[in-house]
Amino acid sequence: MGTGWSARIVAAPEGIAIEIQAELDRVVAEMSHWAPDSALSRFNRSEPGRWQPLAPGFADVLAAALAVAEKSGGAFDPAMGALADLWGFGPPGPRLDLPGDAEIVQARAISGRTRIEQDDRRARRTAPAALDFSGIAKGHGVDRVAEMLRSMALPDFLIEVGGELRGEGIKPDGQPWWADLEPVPGSRLAPLRAALHGLSIATSGDYRRSFAHGGRDYAHTLDPRTGRPLDNGVASVSILHPSCMLADAWATALTVLGPEGMALAEREGLAVHMVVREGAGFSEHFSPALQAMLG
Repeated sequence: MGTGWSARIVAAPEGIAIEIQAELDRVVAEMSHWAPDSALSRFNRSEPGRWQPLAPGFADVLAAALAVAEKSGGAFDPAMGALADLWGFGPPGPRLDLPGDAEIVQARAISGRTRIEQDDRRARRTAPAALDFSGIAKGHGVDRVAEMLRSMALPDFLIEVGGELRGEGIKPDGQPWWADLEPVPGSRLAPLRAALHGLSIATSGDYRRSFAHGGRDYAHTLDPRTGRPLDNGVASVSILHPSCMLADAWATALTVLGPEGMALAEREGLAVHMVVREGAGFSEHFSPALQAMLG
C-alpha cells in the first residue's frame, strides 16, 4: 500500500506482528493496483463482458465502493484507474507535463462505476475500465486486522494503517483509545479529540499528496465528475465510523463534494469534520452526528 502500519494491543501474544503483516499482505495481494499479479490487476486485464470470481474481501470492498459511489453521485468512484494513470498517480509513474483535454476525455470514456457490474462474489467490466481501490483499501486493511484480532479473543486494541485508525475496547488503565483529528498544517483551529471505542477515523487532506506544475499545486485527489484534480478549497475531511473502510471511502467522497456535501453527510448520519480554505484563513464544518459525539 506504499505506507506503514502500527498496532497497540492489550495482552498481545508473541508473534502477533507477523500475523498482522500476513493479513495485510493478503489485502495487498487482492487489491493493490501497483502489484501486477494482484487479483485487482488481473481483473483489470480481464476480457470486458466476462464474469470474474472475486475473493470475499475483494467482493466486500467493491460492493461498498459502488454503494458510496452511487450515494455520492459519483464523487467517489472505484473505476478511475485510467484517469489516475493519466495524471501520473498510478503505476506508470509521474509525468512531466499536464494531460491535454483530449486525453482526459479519452480516459473518462473508459472510466467510471457504470462500467463495472457486480453480482455478489463475481464482477465484470463492460468496458476496459480499471479499478483503483486506493481510496478504500487502507480502511479495509484496518478492518481486516481488527476482525482478525477479535477472532483471536483480543478485544482491546488500536490499529493504524497509513494514518487510518480503528480502536476497540479499552486501554489497560480503563481509558478509551483517544485520537486527535489530524490538524491542517498552518491552521490555528482548536484541536479535536475523539474516543475510538468501537470507532474508526479516516482523514483525507489536500496537504498530504500533491504535485506542482507551472507554479501551481495540484491535489492528488481527482474529481471523477471532471477527470481533473480537485480545486474546491477543501483542506481536510475526517470521518468517524464503525467501519474504517467506509470512513476511508466517505472521506474521499466528501472531500470532492466540499461543503455542499454536508447535507448528504447529515442524511447518511455520518460524523464529519471538514476544513475549507477561505482566503488566508479556514472555516470548519461539523455534521450533526459529529457534534453529538463531541457533546
